[in-house]
Amino acid sequence: MAKSVGSFLAESAQDAANTCRGGWRVLVTKGPSQFQFWIIALCIGIAAGFAALFFRKGIHWLQSTLYGAEDLTKLHSFAYTLPWYWLLVIPTVGGLVVGLILHHFTPDGRVRSVADAIEGAALHEGRVEKRAGIASAFASLITLSSGGSTGREGPVVHVAGVISSWVSDRINANGITGRDLLGCAVAAAVSASFNAPIAGALFALEVVLRHFAVHAFAPIVIAAVAGTVINRLEFGDVTEFMLNTGTELQFYQELPAFLILGGICGLAAVALMWTIFWAEDMANHVQEELRIPRWLRPAISGILLGILAIWFPHIIGVGYETTSAALTGQLLLHEAVVFAVLKVIAVSITMAGRMGGGVFSPALMLGALTGLAFGMIATAIFPDVSGTTTLYALAGMGAVAAAVLGAPISTTLIVFEMTGDWQTGLAVMVAVSISTALSSRLVDGSFFLTQLERRNVHIAAGPQAYLLALCGVAKVMRSNDDPKAAPEERCWEMVAEGCYVSGNATLESLMPMFEATGEAFIPVVTVVGEDASLELLGAVFHVDALRAYNKALAETAAEEHS
Repeated sequence: MAKSVGSFLAESAQDAANTCRGGWRVLVTKGPSQFQFWIIALCIGIAAGFAALFFRKGIHWLQSTLYGAEDLTKLHSFAYTLPWYWLLVIPTVGGLVVGLILHHFTPDGRVRSVADAIEGAALHEGRVEKRAGIASAFASLITLSSGGSTGREGPVVHVAGVISSWVSDRINANGITGRDLLGCAVAAAVSASFNAPIAGALFALEVVLRHFAVHAFAPIVIAAVAGTVINRLEFGDVTEFMLNTGTELQFYQELPAFLILGGICGLAAVALMWTIFWAEDMANHVQEELRIPRWLRPAISGILLGILAIWFPHIIGVGYETTSAALTGQLLLHEAVVFAVLKVIAVSITMAGRMGGGVFSPALMLGALTGLAFGMIATAIFPDVSGTTTLYALAGMGAVAAAVLGAPISTTLIVFEMTGDWQTGLAVMVAVSISTALSSRLVDGSFFLTQLERRNVHIAAGPQAYLLALCGVAKVMRSNDDPKAAPEERCWEMVAEGCYVSGNATLESLMPMFEATGEAFIPVVTVVGEDASLELLGAVFHVDALRAYNKALAETAAEEHS
């Protein structure tokens, strides 16, 4: 009897081992099942949450070391007591270190952030650059610690993408799974960074994946919760900003004022984005004209930031102290206006210098200052039908941030979660809706999508625009030995006329040729030999190209509606 029990246990153990080995084999070769995927999503959420936590703690440690401030929530006030040369030296040296990091560890000296995560989700099966991403995280950490005027969400999102990309490569994940894992990592990182699980999950869906597929919702929520738990284990269940009481909307007659505020915030958001892009173009021009080494570019921006910080230390770092002062009504009208203008200038200098960081926190600060200034004017003109000025600051904060991110849903929720004030939702929603509607007409949807458009990455228009760039002509062409190949003689005639494409081209460059020529097929060639002669590989027929395009559209629609 004992022997049979022992035999039974041994067989059970062997079966369990075989099951585990078989499960791992399936996981590696065919991707995870739903339950396995949820477990992986949880693990990625924990890893991304810790990455966001370590990034935030790293900024605090390095910033307190460099500036000597004991309470970093009062960094701007403390900076007034520092010698002027110290405020100049810290961002300059920080910029120099950033430049050297990016020069040696990135191919183009550019910091990776949210836009690259969006590009990875759309064009690279949910993968992002790993080496450049890690270098960008270290560069952004130094930037935010040494006086750069940006936010921490950009590098945190990309670091999370590096984690999910590593996992996707290990399990041989296909495009759908890779994108979902990227969404899980982003949700966890944003949730852990801002203690906002609802907004973190929706940010991943709305901004990075750019769809609300049901199959992705559950694992992304699991990852977001995991990231939030990690944040709360360290910082507790506290909001980023503490508001004064009494921010409720007083009268429905006040709602038209928030419509106007939404329009003003939309223009402020566009001004921020246009200024950043103009500054970047100007910096590119100056760098090219003066032949400035790319590793020196961030240091020059650091010098400019240091000069500005000598008189206005409010531009240093993320700027939560100034944002909090605006939300609690501790600023005067002229201070709110001046600080808003200076923040736009400081962010543009930081971004133009390729120092790293994100735009979400600067957008929050600009929005709070814009809303406060508007509220002071509105309540002074109509005191009998007005609530508090801080309500306008709260609504303005959400309106500018939503317009910059192109994410009205997740931004509205993240404002609520960061402040803990759910009673003023009507005012915030009105301002957010108007600001996003206005700004989306003046830029390509958002700051991130406009960044990609400036790099000739056409994602803003949707899958119908960028799917053509994903399909190479080599995949759809008919080779010369195909039974239904194009006539070789006619192909060479078209080559002689200059009507052909390279073998590494995509349908993005091919489809306009069909429209222009009206031909049924386009020859595909490659360059061979020292004399650079052309070799005919085959031809792409219009009907085959359309079939491949329709298939890609159908697969995308199936993923987004699953």
